[in-house]
Amino acid sequence: MAAPVLPHEQVAGNVILVRPVGFRYSKETAATNGFQQELSTPDLQHKVEQEFEALVNALTECGIGTTVLDPKDPSAPDAVFPNNWFSTHEDGRIVTYPMATASRRTERDPDLGDALLRSGFANNGTFDLSDWEDRGLALEGTGSMVLDRRTHTAYAALSPRTSDQVLEVWSKEMNYGSITFNATMDGSREGQPIYHTNVLMSIGDRFAVICMEALPDLNERHITAANLANSGRELIQITLAQMHAFAGNILQLRSAKGTFIFLSEQAHRSFKPDQVRLLAKHGQLVPVAIPTIETIGGGSVRCMLAENFLPLHA
Repeated sequence: MAAPVLPHEQVAGNVILVRPVGFRYSKETAATNGFQQELSTPDLQHKVEQEFEALVNALTECGIGTTVLDPKDPSAPDAVFPNNWFSTHEDGRIVTYPMATASRRTERDPDLGDALLRSGFANNGTFDLSDWEDRGLALEGTGSMVLDRRTHTAYAALSPRTSDQVLEVWSKEMNYGSITFNATMDGSREGQPIYHTNVLMSIGDRFAVICMEALPDLNERHITAANLANSGRELIQITLAQMHAFAGNILQLRSAKGTFIFLSEQAHRSFKPDQVRLLAKHGQLVPVAIPTIETIGGGSVRCMLAENFLPLHA
């Protein structure tokens, strides 16, 4: 673990990852995740472990602080995507979230706060929203919400995994405003809802990447773009094809070595040269090859990284 770096409003210097011990294709989550593909993959576990370690090594080389945890449930197929069941905040709190599927609910670890305390971070309690599962409602963390921590605004694409009712409760507790919209896989009003907001957009310190083509409603596009622009961010728009290559599933991080933008090799290849130049103004691009995790799990690099905004323990 690298030396912890204090967060700078929007950009974390530390991340939490969970090992992909039970990683496999999940029919249960695939019902609402249009990015997942079932493949017959020889040596699946070996390939997934290699991809996971490649990401950890890239983070370490860039000086990003990493806390790597074992999954609470070793059989959970999607545990490698921990940012869906918890988020951390500068006030020292952890929020735990209601998950849409039973296979993901076993990922929640009640000992997370103690584990992070042992790693040197403060633990000022947990705000637990998991009871909303009893009503059939979900809000899957910073997958469901892309947070502008500087302006306290949560952007959320509504879907079976993202309930506006739970979002309203979260926003009131965390003192955030929210901007909701509909987004689909093909950009049509009849299309399959995009399962998580963080596959179509990412907010950095001074930039925002977003696939406006995924929003069928022109008024929702305008409201979303206007709010991002008013936050002082450079808007980098991507196409539906780029979104399907996970170009929206990227994350800006910082360390004593500088500022970095982590993304998958597939996402990096999808960006056009002018888009790369725009992104590079905001940090060094760090592409990591995770094709197995992306294809079978339906999530990319950002999904694997839970930002750690907790202050250091006194």
